[in-house]
Amino acid sequence: MSASVLGTIFKLSTWGESHGPALGCVVDGCPAGLKLSEELIQPYLDRRKPGTSSMTTARSEADKVRILSGVFEGVTTGTPISMMIENTSQHSGDYGNLTDSFRPGHADYGFSAKYGHRDYRGGGRSSGRETAARVAAGAIAALLLKEYGIKLRAYTTAIGPVKLPEGYAEGLSLDAIAAACDNPACMPEADLAAKALSCVEDARAECDSLGGVVECRIEGVPAGIGEPVFDKLDALLGRALFSIGAVKAVEIGDGIRAAAARGSENNDAMRMKEGRVTFETNHAGGILGGLSTGAPIIARAYFKPTPSIFREQKTVNEKGEDILLSIKGRHDPVVVPRAVVVVEAMCALTVLDLYLQNRNARL
Repeated sequence: MSASVLGTIFKLSTWGESHGPALGCVVDGCPAGLKLSEELIQPYLDRRKPGTSSMTTARSEADKVRILSGVFEGVTTGTPISMMIENTSQHSGDYGNLTDSFRPGHADYGFSAKYGHRDYRGGGRSSGRETAARVAAGAIAALLLKEYGIKLRAYTTAIGPVKLPEGYAEGLSLDAIAAACDNPACMPEADLAAKALSCVEDARAECDSLGGVVECRIEGVPAGIGEPVFDKLDALLGRALFSIGAVKAVEIGDGIRAAAARGSENNDAMRMKEGRVTFETNHAGGILGGLSTGAPIIARAYFKPTPSIFREQKTVNEKGEDILLSIKGRHDPVVVPRAVVVVEAMCALTVLDLYLQNRNARL
């Protein structure tokens, strides 16, 4: 399988399947001297791991990361960093009725058409479990970005019909957002988080699922990060976020709302403040012409409802027969809360790689 590598200078390669013995990644291009340990990476994986609330699958995985190379005496050596996360709670027998059947809403049919063979146990490489390796790598990227004064945080803005008021998080610091997201929905408003949980429980009771929206705010990115043609900052953020299996739309700043606005409404007025350029608004989401403006970068990912639902569904099998399929196993009724840290990781990987590339932009 090709295209399992992301990045130009700070490179990530992931490997492994949902029901294999383990999954993991190799990170290449991390500078030497970064303080790094399994204990620094683990909190990111703990935010993603299953079995932590009623909003997640009952699959219980410790998701303990092991650093196999690239770190000595607590700091990075500048050589490839290899990490592994063991799978310890596979119930592969739950997928026995899928050996020759295609699940609606999944990549089963596409994999079969492409390769003529597929791992039917949870989807193999197309499983959401693959994102654990991304989070481990994203943790390193986030730690390195902090060294450059760049911080980021993702959070839930919508689950099903429950949505944060527009612009709700704009007046909050990243630390305040992190503290307020200490709930199963990862939504920085307690009452709305409780309503979201209630909606998830209703969907679960009806053998159904929900989708939602994750927003990521990135602060401290200097102006001029990104490449102005094909590798625009927003283009690569879109690529990174669309690579998350359940994402069906991505926005930067006002996103699709900009299409209904006038130029006088959408342009962000610029002023000088304390000797630097500032913006009175941030409709652009911190990116213009594919380059960062110095304003906070706002990226938004829209997730579809979990396709594995416990209802009988119409589908076909590999013999070309129309059948009815009932999916078994343990599945998230909504992927959004666990995807929050995945969005954060993909944004961190993208911004860091472009930040490192920018060091060659001028003499």
